[in-house]
Amino acid sequence: MKAILFDFDGTLANTLPVCDVAFQHVFRKFDGRDLSSAEVRAMFGPSETGIIRKNLKYADKDEAIEQYYAKYLAHHTELVEPNQEIHDLLLLLKEQGMKLGIVTGKASRSLDISLEALGWEGLFDAIITGDDVEKPKPDPEGVLKILGQLNIAKNEAVFIGDSDADILAGIEAGVLTIGVQWLPDYQTLEFSAAPDFHFKTINDFKEALERGFK
Repeated sequence: MKAILFDFDGTLANTLPVCDVAFQHVFRKFDGRDLSSAEVRAMFGPSETGIIRKNLKYADKDEAIEQYYAKYLAHHTELVEPNQEIHDLLLLLKEQGMKLGIVTGKASRSLDISLEALGWEGLFDAIITGDDVEKPKPDPEGVLKILGQLNIAKNEAVFIGDSDADILAGIEAGVLTIGVQWLPDYQTLEFSAAPDFHFKTINDFKEALERGFK
C-alpha cells in the first residue's frame, strides 16, 4: 500500500454539523425553508456551490453562496473540534512513507477553511475537491484523477469514507475500500455496497494497516 485516500466531511473531520448550520441558514434566509440535517445531507454530492445553485429557489445564488461560506467560517471553531487521534494517524502515515490524498465533494474554498483551522495545510500530497470534477461521487472520476496525480496504481491505494457514495466511487475505481464510522457525525448507518473493510475506531484501522489489510 502506497497511498491512503480520504473523504473529508465525516471521515477526517467532524464538519457535518457546521455544514448543516451553514446550509440551514442559507435556505431559511433566502427561501424561508427550515431544513433538517437529514434534508441537508440528502442534497450532498455536488460542492456547496453546486448544491445551492441546484436547490435554492432564490434568484441571487452568488449572494447565497457568500452567506454559506461566511457562516461556515464563523461557526467552524465553535462546531468542529480538532481530533487528536485523526491528527496522530495522519502524521503516522506520513512517517511510514504513505502518500496522503483527499477526494471530497466539498468546494476548495470550504476545504481550505477547514484545513487551515485544523493545522493541516500542506499535509496532503494531492487533493481533489468538488470543483475539480465533472461528476461527483459515487462516480469514480475523483478517485481516478487523484491516482493519476499521485502516479499510484489502483492496487496500491485505499479509499476511506463514511458514505455510500465514497464506497461506490472506490469500488468503481478499483481500489480497496474502507467504510468508517469513527467520528461523532457520519453520513451512512448501513452501507448499501459492502466495503472491503469497515472500522468504527481508529485503533482498529491501525491494527489492520499493520497487518497489511489481510
